[in-house]
Amino acid sequence: MRTTTATPDVTPDPFVHPALFYRSDREYLDGTVPFVREGLAAGEPVAAAVPGDRLRLLRDALGADARRVRLLDMREAGRNPGRIIPGVLRAFADAQPAGQRVRIIGEPVWAGRSASEYPACVQHEALINAAFRGRTVTILCPYDAARLPGHVLEDAHATHPTVIPGGSRPARHSEAYAPDAIVARYNEPLPLAPDAMTFPFVADSLPEARHAATDEGRRLGLTGTVLDDLALATAELTTNSVLHGGGSGVLRVWGEDGRVLCEVRDAGRFTDPLAGRRPASRDQRGGRGLLMVNLLADLVRVHTGDEGTTIRCWFSR
Repeated sequence: MRTTTATPDVTPDPFVHPALFYRSDREYLDGTVPFVREGLAAGEPVAAAVPGDRLRLLRDALGADARRVRLLDMREAGRNPGRIIPGVLRAFADAQPAGQRVRIIGEPVWAGRSASEYPACVQHEALINAAFRGRTVTILCPYDAARLPGHVLEDAHATHPTVIPGGSRPARHSEAYAPDAIVARYNEPLPLAPDAMTFPFVADSLPEARHAATDEGRRLGLTGTVLDDLALATAELTTNSVLHGGGSGVLRVWGEDGRVLCEVRDAGRFTDPLAGRRPASRDQRGGRGLLMVNLLADLVRVHTGDEGTTIRCWFSR
């Protein structure tokens, strides 16, 4: 008797996430303009969130078609990489009709991103794959291969399932694709600041912790809405520590390179890498603390491990 082996029914993921490597303005336009125009011709909503100089180049090349594209300066909208998924990508995709394919150009990594920002950038690129799995969305991510360091380009191969070598050349499968490994690799410890204002807190001292952070932020030069943002971020992070991080934690605030940093350490451990990167649903109760911090701060870095979790935020003076 002859037996047969059934072939598993594997449905391709409708989410598409290529990296585009470019070395000139021409290669940039060759890879992005047709992507936009193909989407417009198919009736698909299209957005482009790229740095300002790239945005001007793309707008000029699109001409009248630019009016049909949602254009955002990523240096502003994505200053903190932790806000790009909820505040840029999902904000645009979720506003479109269900089942409608959406096209987005997103360029979160550019020459000039600081060493402090890059780990959050590359983790963001890795987490896009989980955030959009199963959705009819295409996100094209350009990388300036002429100006970005080699390790950044290597990481791009690990965070994107397909890569486009340059311009209009066809996409190919990335053999190095391993987004979970990237998230783990850049879960880097955040060393203690030697001269930070330090305030251990428990539930009963949450108001004092917020006031201590505000006073130190003001002393370091924060004013107005930025000082209010520091106070709100402190309140959210310290409350989360009490509720989910073992009931206590340590708050630190200090100045560094013209910015004010706020950090909370506790004994809790993150198990969801997308925490703080999902938009909150209208009927959701709680769970908005880290999302709010991502939307307020200029940069947020997280390290979690067996010893606990550290969340560090940057605010510009």
